[in-house]
Amino acid sequence: MTQKIDHAKVKSLVTELLLALGEDPQRAGLKETPRRIANFWRDFIEYEPGTLDTTFCAVKHNQMVCVTGMRVWAMCEHHMLPFWCDISIGYISNKKVLGLSKFARIAHKHAHKLTLQEQLVSDISEEVRAILKTKDVAVLAKGEHLCMTMRGIKTPHRMISTALDGKFHKPDQRAEFFSMVNG
Repeated sequence: MTQKIDHAKVKSLVTELLLALGEDPQRAGLKETPRRIANFWRDFIEYEPGTLDTTFCAVKHNQMVCVTGMRVWAMCEHHMLPFWCDISIGYISNKKVLGLSKFARIAHKHAHKLTLQEQLVSDISEEVRAILKTKDVAVLAKGEHLCMTMRGIKTPHRMISTALDGKFHKPDQRAEFFSMVNG
């Protein structure tokens, strides 16, 4: 994987931030903070999800498949604060089915960047559609954003967003998907 993060620069910027906040970057509790934060950003942004496109022949065609409860963490691009989402992905099999772990790998791949929840569900949907070569994909995310919970209005919440494509625009398929993922 190509290095995306300038580790030394991030460390330097965190030291500058600590100074701007009136802190002493050399005090015992903060001495390793710039390195730790640079390591976090490197590990987060340079996340490698592994193989995403392991597929198998579908046993039965036109069958809805849903995978739910995949928790991912992302970073709000507006405030650079974390948010988490529980992701559900559904699709109607055509000729291929996706290996089960690949759903979580795809969700994590798209969460490891500065993004919005709306963009996250769209990116996940696009990747699943491309791998399975089907338009019939639905993605639902239920999340909490620390930019709202810990700053601003300071209110716990759940944000729900979806990306519905192909047959999931039809009321019956949409209702079946929501019934399956909301159990």
